Amino acid sequence: MVSITTRDPMVDLLYQLEHRMGRAFNGEPLRAFEWPVPEAATTAWLPLVDIFEEPDVIRLVAEIPGVEPEDVKISVEGNLLTIKGTKEQVAEQNAEKVHRYERTYGAFERTFRLSASIDPKKIKATYNLGVLTIALPKAETAKPHLIQVEVTPERAEKALKA
Repeated sequence: MVSITTRDPMVDLLYQLEHRMGRAFNGEPLRAFEWPVPEAATTAWLPLVDIFEEPDVIRLVAEIPGVEPEDVKISVEGNLLTIKGTKEQVAEQNAEKVHRYERTYGAFERTFRLSASIDPKKIKATYNLGVLTIALPKAETAKPHLIQVEVTPERAEKALKA
């Protein structure tokens, strides 16, 4: 029978702090401030997000591999967009013992301040192969408008005579 042990992110952070402080005071002062990739990843994770702005829409593209689409919640309040979700850890049934867990699991939350007015009723989200794409259509007031400059006839005549 395999039991799943959940890791406490605070314990991981305390271990990393203790490890770095120990290196600083035990003869490695120059290497103490290099921030290498930790040996084991902590439970807290943030999906990577690209943001693109087009004339009519803002698109957010987030990498959330291993997260089920039904475990993702997207909300907009004012000009804040929040993406929340959970990536569940799946126990390896065939393994006799586990040597290392490096993949991250658990809850995540990202909040973004939107620069333009968004029409929240028209937001669409799609999920394909671990990539979440959110299309945020701009409200009419946020779209750029071209204003044509009109020349009045009397000023045009004066300019031609001069």
